[in-house]
Amino acid sequence: MQNFSPDVEALKRLLIERSVKKGSFILASGKESNVYVDARLTTMSPEGMVTIGPLALARIEAEKWNPDSVGGLTMGADPVAFSISHTSALLGKPVRAFSVRKEAKTHGTGNRIEGSFKAGDSVVIVEDVITTGKSALQAIEAVEAAGGRVSGVLAIVDRQDGGREAISAKGYQVIALTTIQELIS
Repeated sequence: MQNFSPDVEALKRLLIERSVKKGSFILASGKESNVYVDARLTTMSPEGMVTIGPLALARIEAEKWNPDSVGGLTMGADPVAFSISHTSALLGKPVRAFSVRKEAKTHGTGNRIEGSFKAGDSVVIVEDVITTGKSALQAIEAVEAAGGRVSGVLAIVDRQDGGREAISAKGYQVIALTTIQELIS
């Protein structure tokens, strides 16, 4: 079994090198920003995955959330959930992963949640970047409608743009591995 050591500084370096862009951007929220974090450039890379999995799992364990499964709104949450699930299996404490579609399929099973989620699961909703909190809240709604119990929300980056507060206002604890301020200062 491989020894994984969570390293938040390594994550920050990867995000700064690969994901933080400066310029003029319109965010998904419609707001203008001079900083854009394309976290997928980190979360979908091999180095990002082997850094995020142990770090996120350690934070989840520190919160004592004890999830059966992790996931969130596709596509930003997918590599985060898969990294956590993979690391948990390597460490002998398997946590299943799932993806939440933006809307239910109109064919096949018509599922909105894909993957290893089961009704009754204790769940941690994951995000790559929290801005307004809308994606996490959509995922929470889908999971709870399908019989899951949300223990908390974990984000790779908190843009510090009101998202954490919006999710907290709905009664969910939010943790972030890093913040936009830590990445641009």
